Amino acid sequence: MPEEIFPDLYRLKIPLPESPLKYLNSYILKSPDRNLIIDTGLNRRECLEAMQAGLAELSVDLERSDIFITHLHADHFGLVNKLARASNRIYFSRPEKELIESWEGFDAMIAYAGKNGFPEDRLRTALEKHPGNKYGSQWIPELSLLDDGDPIACGRYRFRCVTTPGHTLGHLCLYEAEQKILIAGDHILDDITPNIQCWTDGQNPLKWYLASLDKTAALEVERVLPGHRRLIGDHRARIGELKRHHANRLDEALAILANGPMTAFETAAQMTWDIKCDTWDDFPVMQQWFATGEAISHLRYLEEEGKVTREEVGRAEARRAEIGREKVGRDRRARRSGNGKGEGRKERGEGSKKIRYQLVH
Repeated sequence: MPEEIFPDLYRLKIPLPESPLKYLNSYILKSPDRNLIIDTGLNRRECLEAMQAGLAELSVDLERSDIFITHLHADHFGLVNKLARASNRIYFSRPEKELIESWEGFDAMIAYAGKNGFPEDRLRTALEKHPGNKYGSQWIPELSLLDDGDPIACGRYRFRCVTTPGHTLGHLCLYEAEQKILIAGDHILDDITPNIQCWTDGQNPLKWYLASLDKTAALEVERVLPGHRRLIGDHRARIGELKRHHANRLDEALAILANGPMTAFETAAQMTWDIKCDTWDDFPVMQQWFATGEAISHLRYLEEEGKVTREEVGRAEARRAEIGREKVGRDRRARRSGNGKGEGRKERGEGSKKIRYQLVH
């Protein structure tokens, strides 16, 4: 059922089956001329039915509507192919479009994960079932590309685009200065932290994300409309919490590496995660993937700050070092959120070389 948040601005909760996120916040802006739909949901029946029902209740005609996508993740972009009409403008960012155009599958990501210690075969099997793979858009309509500061008007609202890289390379927010509204996608979320992953040596997404938080903190905002969960009032307070969270993550990574060189997979196994599992081995593979990507983003940040360095070692050497750490730390308790259980066995990735991170002394 549509929820009116401001005059002519509604929220539709689009269900995300089998996802801990539970639903996507899609926002609908109505005007006598053209409507605007912000984010869409996965390309699956439950999402389409919820979207169609909400649009019908609001008497929104898709032929007189445009679509704005905050970023390329399937829970935001996936349903576009079912909603797009010839008369629509589909607003999107240039970096995200270039990523879609250059996409050649998960192989490069899996190989990089293997270099960082992740068991490649397990990851490949899990990614085949990933919602981004199963429920993405079946075709890409013509996209109208936007950049920082570009205007979008709909009825009484005059938005401008705010580029906020971090969660993804080309993430976009919309800011309405007069009404002090920020439509934030997955840039700022309330009771969960946006996932900041890194799967290449050439990027530093955590650095980008922290800069994007500073950028949006400078805006005068009274209400944040996020892509998931609750609406946010005091955006600067929440930004402060998010920045402290990542500062604590960075400190934690440094403390873990004080025990010796480790791969990102091994580092992630010892980090604190808000998931109800007794050991690292109990984590679902996809949660291990998210955690390892987060660990890499923090290690890359620390590397560029000059606090850690990396080395590439052969598989046999990496395994010997791992066995030594297991003997020394067999009784060490992984700091889980509220359960304090053991860290569990660490599995090994494939490949001839592994990246190990270590402190700079």
